[in-house]
Amino acid sequence: MTEPLPVPADLAAPINGQPDLLIIAGEHSGDEHAAQLVADMRLSHPDLKIACLGGVELKAEGAQLLYDLTEMSIVGFVEVVRHYGFFKALFDRTLDWIERYRPKHICFVDYPGFNLRIAEQLMERGLSKKGGGEIGISFYIGPQVWAWKAKRRFKMARTLDRLGVIFPFEVECFADTELPTEFVGHPFVRESYELPLTYDMTAPVLLLPGSRTAAVSRIFPVLLDGFRLVQQSKPELKAKVVYPSQRIRAVLLAVLDQYAELRDSIELVPNDDSGLPASAVLMSSGTMSLACALSGIPGAIVYRLNPLSYLLGRMLVKIPYIGIANLLLERPLHPEFIQGAAKPKCLAGQILTALEGPEASQVAANGAVELRTLLNADSDASAADWLLRGMVK
Repeated sequence: MTEPLPVPADLAAPINGQPDLLIIAGEHSGDEHAAQLVADMRLSHPDLKIACLGGVELKAEGAQLLYDLTEMSIVGFVEVVRHYGFFKALFDRTLDWIERYRPKHICFVDYPGFNLRIAEQLMERGLSKKGGGEIGISFYIGPQVWAWKAKRRFKMARTLDRLGVIFPFEVECFADTELPTEFVGHPFVRESYELPLTYDMTAPVLLLPGSRTAAVSRIFPVLLDGFRLVQQSKPELKAKVVYPSQRIRAVLLAVLDQYAELRDSIELVPNDDSGLPASAVLMSSGTMSLACALSGIPGAIVYRLNPLSYLLGRMLVKIPYIGIANLLLERPLHPEFIQGAAKPKCLAGQILTALEGPEASQVAANGAVELRTLLNADSDASAADWLLRGMVK
């Protein structure tokens, strides 16, 4: 059983007085996207005072890091319940910090289970504008109400001032509410953004087990089993595994200890490498799966949850695909292998298909072009412009 997470200490006081902005981003991807927001905002407003609960990317852009949430990324009902004491303590300390130091504006980035509860409490305590207070509330990268918990959009309309979404179809999801919702474009298709991956038919295979500890420990062995089968016919084949943090790297190394015969064929690389080449990919259904799709890399999506969490998810989530690229294109650009369907033989077949014929790479390249068109906001305005507009009101 996973050890309980340590109860967080009180959050530090802001360094430069009342913050102009507090950002709360609880995932590695949210930390990355929020860091880009901060970098873009500082181009026109270099003196902004920003604090955050986020990760190292936000800290690198000069935001005062109050707590590293990215080191505690957890998914699944069972896992969250197991660590209830930690999240309750962090929740209380975050609210106390906001009430004491009164940031002028708060931007929640994804992480809806935590962030929407904070927004509701800020309203009930009379701190946010929706509650009669002075703190403006923006939410960037909205929760997936199109997949599950659709009714939470009405609670969002009651507690938030504005919402910036990164998928064009999401605007319509909030059309029956009074919440101002704007498609601000996906950060991966910004002109200045360099995708972390590139397609190269001569490069190693890419294995992407995710960014959450529990999910990685379940998914990585399945990816390795599939890769090991491929090596029986292609013994020279190599693979690279991207990790977002030292915590995840430790999990990967622990799993690799059980695969001594693969150690010379597997290289672990940090996700700060840009332009990493790959000939094929086996990946979890996270943010990096969209980066792979936009990079034109063929392969497959693999996902495994705690069995109870998966059964609950099946009852609550009603969507045809779990990969966002597949959802956007309304077809399986990357075939999906979930729970028991993620068999080594099936995954090995997907790698071999990607490696041995030009058809798979052409399909992936065509899909990348379609996705880029869909995710571009057709506007010079960026997510940073959207957030700054809300902060000056």
